[in-house]
Amino acid sequence: MLVLGIDVGTSGVRTAVLNSTRELVASMGRASHDADSATNAVAWSNAVNAAIQDQVETLRSEGLDPLLIDRLAVDGTSGSMVLTDAALNPVTPAMLYDTSGFDEEAERIGQFAPDSSITRGSSSALARLLHLQSIDQNGQAAHLLHQADYVASVLAGHGLGSDDTNALKTGWDPQTQSWPSWFGDAGVRASLLPTVHRVGVPIGQISADVAASLGLASTVTIHAGTTDSIAAFLASGADTIGDAVTSLGTTLAIKLLSGTRIDDPASGIYSHRVGDAWLAGGASNTGGGVLAHFFSTDDLQALSTQIDPDIASDLDYYPLLKPGERFPTNDPMLPPRISPRPDKDADFLHGLLESIARIEADGFKRLGALGAPKPTRLFTAGGGAKNAVWTAIRRRHIEADFVHPRHAEAAVGVARLCLDG
Repeated sequence: MLVLGIDVGTSGVRTAVLNSTRELVASMGRASHDADSATNAVAWSNAVNAAIQDQVETLRSEGLDPLLIDRLAVDGTSGSMVLTDAALNPVTPAMLYDTSGFDEEAERIGQFAPDSSITRGSSSALARLLHLQSIDQNGQAAHLLHQADYVASVLAGHGLGSDDTNALKTGWDPQTQSWPSWFGDAGVRASLLPTVHRVGVPIGQISADVAASLGLASTVTIHAGTTDSIAAFLASGADTIGDAVTSLGTTLAIKLLSGTRIDDPASGIYSHRVGDAWLAGGASNTGGGVLAHFFSTDDLQALSTQIDPDIASDLDYYPLLKPGERFPTNDPMLPPRISPRPDKDADFLHGLLESIARIEADGFKRLGALGAPKPTRLFTAGGGAKNAVWTAIRRRHIEADFVHPRHAEAAVGVARLCLDG
């Protein structure tokens, strides 16, 4: 028996196949989605189908039978969503996690939402939903689907609902296991809200036609997925209060296992229920996407060797590609600060890495100020984990035991959900 994990990230799709003893037997990465993937949910599904086909071919080439895949689960970027009709055809553009500026919707939400609610603010997922509702003027929509929900539902051929981690940013209450009673007053169409499942539970079966087109068995069970950063946490091996995972991908995301639930919209901090504990954290708009904007992968490797990580850069940047920040300050108008640019590219890169490390440290400080434990073990996931110079700079800013994750790919974490529930 094999299980398949599918990670739908900002820059591409990764897959991982585990066996019944949780050993990684195969993994694949597929480059970025189609150019219009930011606003076209169909492109998400197409990219996933292509990635699964790549993984199936790789399994065959290694002498493994892809028909042994018995279960699968999907993770996606938190807060990305689309409205579809009953047949899963998108009736609105898709909106990614970093879309913002929904001031009118935020004002309406603010009249009813508690002060501690994650739904407050012009960049909240609920504000995004209200905006999508306004686009659906003919009332064609039947489903609100987060990114992972949409991909899983298309694989099944019908709506499967959501999971309690993707639904959290839209307003799902993990303690009461319900949607807030004030949603109707705020204008939320209750008919769109998905049934919410606990992560990892079986929620459906793959469509026979889809299975045949992908080279999978028609008996594959689909399990409720999760968000990309939680999948990265699960893959890392972190499991103790005080354990933290930083995902250094296109964006910077922090998750810290806490005994206390922490929600602070002003800081962009929210908590997911994990067993008897809480996974607190947030996601910044800074990260590897800024680095990739200025440097190629080869440039990053070469320039990093010219940086002394023990010497702090005196450049005071806030690296963003456009105005707006989510964590550790939730400010949709925060301007980028990436000047002055030094003559030497290595000095510029040093300043960017130093500043991103400072933002990460500020995130942990903010969590601590709100009652979370200090990070004791810090695991790092994502492409940035491979940059030793960046890691050394981060060590100067964060007092924690830096630990190599068991696995660094979110696809492994979401595959584990199929086995662990």
